[in-house]
Amino acid sequence: MKTTFPSLKEIRRRWWLVDAKGQVLGRLASRITLLLRGKHKPTYTPHLDVGDFVVVINAKEVKVTGQKLTNKRYQTYSGYPSGLKSRSLEEMLRKHPERVVRIAVKGMLPDGPLGRRRLGKLKVYAGPDHPHQAQNPEMLPSNIF
Repeated sequence: MKTTFPSLKEIRRRWWLVDAKGQVLGRLASRITLLLRGKHKPTYTPHLDVGDFVVVINAKEVKVTGQKLTNKRYQTYSGYPSGLKSRSLEEMLRKHPERVVRIAVKGMLPDGPLGRRRLGKLKVYAGPDHPHQAQNPEMLPSNIF
């Protein structure tokens, strides 16, 4: 038997629409990661970018379990003295809900150029509106994974 690898011309990319309303953040991020990596396709190859585009709407209405709203912290460091900033998940969901979903998905993707390319196919929006109507994104069924 021969092993075949998909060429760039053979890769068919679909656009998926994911509604984050009422979904648990970690489980949502893992489902999105599978779509971005292309693991749901029979042509999945670990070292090639065969994944699909994902549009996430209603990111501000994502749920978290336990005490994460107050205990989970997001830290950024500017590199300068006293440049460390720390924000709670509750504050991040209030100010930048798109970043919360993006950071969760980024943590589940592999590091390096391939992971960055896959993360570029993720589009996250806080509300129900998005500018990707022309791509005709399909609503992701809740029972696909």
